[in-house]
Amino acid sequence: MLSRAARPFRRHGLNFSVRNAFSGKNPMATIVAPSPRATTDYDNIDNKPPTVQMRHPNWPHQVKIVEVGMRDGLQNEQVFVRTEDKLKLLNYLAKSGLKTIEATSFVSSRAIPQLSDASEVMAKLPKEDINFPVLVPNMKYFDLAVKAGAKEIAIFTSHSGAFVEKNMKQSKKDANEAYRNLVKAAKKQKIRVRGYLSCVISCPYTGPSEPHLVAELAEQMMNWGCYEVSLGDTTGAGTPGSFRTLLFNVLQRLTPDLVAVHCHNTYGQALSNILTALEMGVATVDSSVAGLGGCPYSPGATGNVATEDVVFMLQGMGIKTGVDLFKLMEASRFISATVLDKPRNASHVTQAFPLSEKSV
Repeated sequence: MLSRAARPFRRHGLNFSVRNAFSGKNPMATIVAPSPRATTDYDNIDNKPPTVQMRHPNWPHQVKIVEVGMRDGLQNEQVFVRTEDKLKLLNYLAKSGLKTIEATSFVSSRAIPQLSDASEVMAKLPKEDINFPVLVPNMKYFDLAVKAGAKEIAIFTSHSGAFVEKNMKQSKKDANEAYRNLVKAAKKQKIRVRGYLSCVISCPYTGPSEPHLVAELAEQMMNWGCYEVSLGDTTGAGTPGSFRTLLFNVLQRLTPDLVAVHCHNTYGQALSNILTALEMGVATVDSSVAGLGGCPYSPGATGNVATEDVVFMLQGMGIKTGVDLFKLMEASRFISATVLDKPRNASHVTQAFPLSEKSV
């Protein structure tokens, strides 16, 4: 009798080896592309549908996943996650094969008490060859991050002055000037800086965003010295149509290798928007284990797209991520069920796989 790992996995109409498809190996050799019967006689072997998935010509061969659950995810939870549980989650994520894990934020403990243990987390990071960027809002917290050992930081701004004022308690002009100086200081210390652009599709205070203004600010951030700009759909209101328009404007100014996408899943559009970005050449995707998160300054916005769902989609497209999906689901279940005691995981993929399959 064949073992479960050797048997084809047929849930939801798929037909492939579980171990090959989700252990980081390319599953395309075993996937059979489903195709409805049409007028062609598929019983004739010469007319059978293809057994190798057809690729869009612009799809990248590999995608870099930036895991933001530790920061963007936990900052929006209603409870404080103990430092030891954060470190356990970090270790789970590290063992899954993720190479960039945003560890925490150095921010006001009054504004974001959930991340008030940033220094303690940084002091006990896993020793693996992994990048652990941290988010900082100003020079004061940049200095604290450097003292704690940060080698990469992230900054954030928005074309929406109202959003910046709510978030930063200062005007957009003043905040951006401060960031320009902060990036200059970071470069002197050989610390890499990643830029986040929030509200790229819409702002909860001012409504729809102007794509050309977002593109202008993205270019400015690169000119400050950021190595990459992540386009954040903070409200989750983006659709493939609005994302394509946004990226068309941004890619007039920046090449795709300088751009990442950061999609919240409020309206269930995140995976579709990521697919749109891939087709336009973008190959860096932010996501959050178990779909954790939201935004404290965007009322009603739900969490980021779940990392498990992104990895599942990419592996099904034949795109490498270097991530072991089953180990990632272990991290997801740990933080969602064990630590946060949530009745339902926000990842569709983790929900679809019963616990008995996690060790397959």
